Amino acid sequence: MDIRQLRYFIAIVEEGKISAAAKRLHLSQPPLSQQLKAMEEELGSKLIERSGKHVEVTEAGKALYKYALQMNQLMEEAKMEVQEVGKGVNGSLSIGVNTFSVDELPHILHQFQRHFPKVTYKIQQNESAHLCKLVRDREVDLAFIRLPLELDDFEVLHLYTEPFYFISSDKQKLFEDEVSLQDIHNQPLILPSTQGLGVHYLILEAFSRFHLHPHITGECSDISLLMDLVSSGFCGSIVPETVLKRHKGYSIHAHKISGSAEMSAPVGLIWLKSHSLSKIAQNFVDVLIGKNN
Repeated sequence: MDIRQLRYFIAIVEEGKISAAAKRLHLSQPPLSQQLKAMEEELGSKLIERSGKHVEVTEAGKALYKYALQMNQLMEEAKMEVQEVGKGVNGSLSIGVNTFSVDELPHILHQFQRHFPKVTYKIQQNESAHLCKLVRDREVDLAFIRLPLELDDFEVLHLYTEPFYFISSDKQKLFEDEVSLQDIHNQPLILPSTQGLGVHYLILEAFSRFHLHPHITGECSDISLLMDLVSSGFCGSIVPETVLKRHKGYSIHAHKISGSAEMSAPVGLIWLKSHSLSKIAQNFVDVLIGKNN
């Protein structure tokens, strides 16, 4: 039996007449009777008894009717869900987020959810370089990363460029407003991130461009701990603006790094060039593009 035959049987039971069921199904009566006979032969059970123009459903027929309704309902639900997934209104979206996060991500997700309330999310946080690997390996659909990175394999949607700040304890009034790398290169610094990755590399590269040798006393990948160390007066640090927005309430001074050595880093959304985006991921990109226009 197939779903088509089960739908024929449902119509026969509900109409109570072969002729009425055939009319409902837009069939002639003989082919419908043949399908009913084929079902009875396959099951080895009489499904209906004819009583004049009407039919009486047997106990076997009643049992089949119950399951036919369930299977038809499941088939309709499957069809609807597949169509919704195909349209990107149902399913799961996997997103990678840079370790220092995207300050507006909650707002972006709220906006997307208003359009696509049935979508569920899998969000992974990691360094930008590792996020590129996750996208390349198709473990995440999209990733918010901090540039610059080698991105030949990816499509890139530029979102914004973020400035960097020198932070120190508010117990020490070291500077007034904005600072240069020259001003701070002798200050004891603990850098965020890990050597060779992301922000750590960007900071050291900026000092190197001006032939400066910063006083690096350590590194710390736990941003909350880093902020505790800075606010205690143990060290200073250099962090992107997002860190200040997401880690408020610490006893620190924040000075934008500006002048000829102004530090900033672009933030973008990436996805794999050689792989078609799922409709859900494409819908997310479209919402983000609309937000930025």
